[in-house]
Amino acid sequence: MFQVNDLLDFKQKALQWASSFDVFCCLDSNNFNDQYTRFDLLLAVGVKYEIQINTSSAFDALENFRAKHPGWMTGFFTYDLKNEVENLTSNNTDQLHFPDLYFFVPEHLILIDGDKVEIISSNPQHIIDSILSQENQKNYSQNTIRLQSRFTKAEYIDTVVKIKEHIARGDIYVTNFCQEFFAEDAMIDPLTTYLKLNSISPNPFGAFFKLRDKYILCASPERFLAKRGNKLISQPIKGTSKRYDDVENDQISKEKLKSHPKELQENVMIVDLVRNDLTKSAKPGTVKTEELFGIYSFAQVHQMISTVVCELRDDITDVRAIKNTFPMGSMTGAPKVSSMKLMEQYERSERGAYSGAIGYFGPDGDFDFNVVIRTLLYNASDKYLSFQVGGAITYHAEPENEYEECLLKAQAILEVLGQQFIN
Repeated sequence: MFQVNDLLDFKQKALQWASSFDVFCCLDSNNFNDQYTRFDLLLAVGVKYEIQINTSSAFDALENFRAKHPGWMTGFFTYDLKNEVENLTSNNTDQLHFPDLYFFVPEHLILIDGDKVEIISSNPQHIIDSILSQENQKNYSQNTIRLQSRFTKAEYIDTVVKIKEHIARGDIYVTNFCQEFFAEDAMIDPLTTYLKLNSISPNPFGAFFKLRDKYILCASPERFLAKRGNKLISQPIKGTSKRYDDVENDQISKEKLKSHPKELQENVMIVDLVRNDLTKSAKPGTVKTEELFGIYSFAQVHQMISTVVCELRDDITDVRAIKNTFPMGSMTGAPKVSSMKLMEQYERSERGAYSGAIGYFGPDGDFDFNVVIRTLLYNASDKYLSFQVGGAITYHAEPENEYEECLLKAQAILEVLGQQFIN
């Protein structure tokens, strides 16, 4: 166990040190603490063992991999594993080429809690010395990023109108409709970009994942699924309002969110969906809504978050519990399968890592995974940079407002990329 005085400096140096490896995963709670938070930061570096799946049976393969390696493990699930969970397909464009699933057992693991640093490695002193000897990285001069969109504003609005027609017919009740913004021939420094994103938008489920030439730079406020003992916890977000510098206006925005019929409707529909998903893994009668319509404030937005819990059945493995709830209800809709089919029809990009999950399995049997939103994805070899934003479409959704909400959710990413708005 080591003690550090300047935690921010240590985190940056640790990430600089980790960046020299082909693979690493950083999970940062950014000093947000709830009753289920286990540490301030986890940094898994270097590959001892790994599993990468691009075909079917990904969950079965991970089940076997986990049985062989019951210690610390980090990785990600992409949204398109939906095709394995249900009879679905993904036929939209994918320019990022992430694997469907990737997990690794790290050579070195660093856990930070307060000012205490624990290093699990063959030579912890060497690791700490290597980190502390890092020189602070000079400011990277980023090339101009030319963002494009798969939808014009008019096309987006027209598509929302069409989706609402499905809702009026009763095909679905609520769905999450996503659009991609992207840049080709984009050159960024992933570490500098992540540090800037995390500084502008520090959220409780931040993550920085390097898989050789592919990067996930994530500023997520949302927990997908965690396990503590035999308890499963899911915390879907549905409901967003803008933050204001002016205290009075900020409070008004918060109060409006708390009582807005459309936002409450969105949230309760997804809570019902999450409750239904959890029953597949729960001991009978243990699924409970621990908090309904909680309002939480982050740097750019206020969010409505509910907490649903259950006791895990003894015959359900950790991997099975995740599969039973995947993809997360807040990024799909209700009914779940119908919503996913419909969004495959109306969206123009494969979601890939976006609206998937990043997290860890621990040696004590606990796990914690986020929802990959408010996230930049980058393929350095192809110089392709991408982010997606989505919003819940209900019967009462106003198409123009939904478009504006997408831009609000993208605010931090746009700032990081030096973009004021998107045409």
